[in-house]
Amino acid sequence: MDLGTMSGLYTALVDDAGLFPPTSLHMDEALARNRRDLERGNPVLTHRFLCPASRLDRLRGMDYRPRRIGLIMDMPELPAFDDLPVDLVETPLPDGTPVETLADQLGLPDEVRLFAEVVPPRKMAIDVPDGVGLKVRCGGLTADAFPPVEHLGVFIRFCVESDVPFKATAGLHHAVRHFDPSLGVDRHGFLNLVLAVCEAVEGRDPVPVLRATDVGHLVRLARAVPEETAKQARRLLVSYGSCSTSTPLEDLRTLGLIGEAQ
Repeated sequence: MDLGTMSGLYTALVDDAGLFPPTSLHMDEALARNRRDLERGNPVLTHRFLCPASRLDRLRGMDYRPRRIGLIMDMPELPAFDDLPVDLVETPLPDGTPVETLADQLGLPDEVRLFAEVVPPRKMAIDVPDGVGLKVRCGGLTADAFPPVEHLGVFIRFCVESDVPFKATAGLHHAVRHFDPSLGVDRHGFLNLVLAVCEAVEGRDPVPVLRATDVGHLVRLARAVPEETAKQARRLLVSYGSCSTSTPLEDLRTLGLIGEAQ
């Protein structure tokens, strides 16, 4: 696989979560960064600005408006957003609520996609209607927010086998899985996640790749991904939210997986 083909694995991979911890930028700072990123036009970034529902009014009061907005539900009722370029809504799936019921309750326009956040258990038995995706949390501010690789593997296998698109959020600060001494936990790597989806697409267990920390091994795997596998994997893994939009690019460049111009 040449560098141009490899970059397809990472095209439109990273959503802008600058408003969220640990970066927690002020609205004006986050929007200024989003504008700079959009002007630079790096293909790895989606330039989708993730905004909590509770802060939409603040966003409306700013001079700059993002090209794309992902609405993150953090309040009981869905606010009006028809004046904004919202293309997806992410919200937790309440315990005992079918995904179809949640979708019906929200009643989103056809052009706005719902991603229901689930906690990946050891087994997944869930019906996901067409046009709806799932969301998985890969970390957080405490050690117990990081799902074991086995649970994340179950989630990935379910999405691949059921042909359900998904998004990921939180904890994916660097490309490769690594130990975080401040939390005493292993952080999942976004490259591990991408390659784990590729493994599942090809019928293999994604857990070993999720657990891998050998940088050279992961880079070799990335370089060997067939083009059709990459396309299928990225159709399913829609994107992931990152509070930093520069670190993912720096990591991919350092690993030689995208060119310096990207």
